[in-house]
Amino acid sequence: MKYSVLDLAPVPENCTPAEALKHSVDLAQHAEALGYTRFWLAEHHNMAGIASAATAVVIGHVAGQTKSIRVGAGGIMLPNHAPLQVAEAFGTLETLYPGRIDLGLGRAPGTDGATAQALRRYSRAADSFPEDVVELLGYLGDDNEGVVHAWPGEGTHVPVWILGSSLFGAQLAAYLGLPYGFASHFAPDYLHQAVRTYREQFRPSQWLDQPYVQIGMGVFAADTDEEARFLRSSMQQTFANLRLGRPGKMQPPVHNIEELIPKSIMAGVNQALACSATGSRDTVRAEILRLTAELKPDEIIFASQIYDHEARKYSYTLTAEVMESL
Repeated sequence: MKYSVLDLAPVPENCTPAEALKHSVDLAQHAEALGYTRFWLAEHHNMAGIASAATAVVIGHVAGQTKSIRVGAGGIMLPNHAPLQVAEAFGTLETLYPGRIDLGLGRAPGTDGATAQALRRYSRAADSFPEDVVELLGYLGDDNEGVVHAWPGEGTHVPVWILGSSLFGAQLAAYLGLPYGFASHFAPDYLHQAVRTYREQFRPSQWLDQPYVQIGMGVFAADTDEEARFLRSSMQQTFANLRLGRPGKMQPPVHNIEELIPKSIMAGVNQALACSATGSRDTVRAEILRLTAELKPDEIIFASQIYDHEARKYSYTLTAEVMESL
C-alpha cells in the first residue's frame, strides 16, 4: 500500500505565509527522503490559515526543490478555472518536471459562497464538471482535433484523478476510468459506499486498466498517545472555528480542548475527523489497520496539520515507519 502526503501549507498563528511555504518545501524534502510516493497541495481560498491558494505555483516551487517525489494537486477545484488554463498550467509543470506531476480535480469551490462567486465570475459552474473534465483530458492527450490546443500541455498525459466526498465523484471516476481519491480525512460519511461504487462501476480506459483507490486519512503521531492528542487539538480548533464562522490561522495546541469548544460543535468536528489515526507508533499502526481492513485501499494520503513544524515532520516520520511495517 502506497503512502503519500496532503499538505495545505498551513499558516500557524506565529508564522507568515512565507514561512509556511518554506515549511512546505522542507516537509516535501523530508517526505521524499522517507519514501512517500506523492506530495499534494490543495486549493483553498480566502483562508488566512492556508497558503496554497495559488496551487499550481506552489506545486512548481516544491517540485523545483525536490528530486523524485511526485508533486501535484489534491486538488484543483475545476469549476474555479477554465479547463484550458488548467491544462496549460499542469502541462507546463509536466514539461519542467517530467514524470512527477499529478492533477487531482474536485468540483467544490474550496471556499465560502462570496469568494466562490468572485472566483467564478468568468468561469463555469459546478454542474459542468463532467464536461470540463473531459475537455481537460482532451487538452492533455494526443488526439485533440479541435482548433484550441494547450501549449504546453498537449501530449503530456498528466495523470488526472477525480477527488470527492460523495458518490458523484466515485461514479464519474468509474465511468471515465480514472483513479479516485476520497476526502475521508475531513468528510468520511460516504467513504465505504463511494469506494464500493467506484470499484463496481469502473470501466477500463486508456488511462487506467483497473480501479485505483486512494483514501485521505488524518494522522497525528507522537511518542505518546497523550502528546498526539495534544497535537491534534490544533486541527480540532481549526474545524471548530470554521463551523463557528471565524476562520483564521492555525491555533496552538491545548490540553483542555473540550473546555474550549461547545459540545454540539465538538461532536461535528470529531465526526469530520473520524478517519484519523492519533497516538504513538503502535496506536497509529492499529488505527491504520482498523480503518483500512475492509476498504483495502491502494494508497493512503495522510494529512498531518500540526502547529509546530518539527512535530509535524516527526509525525510523518513515525507514520512512514508504521507504513513500512505493515
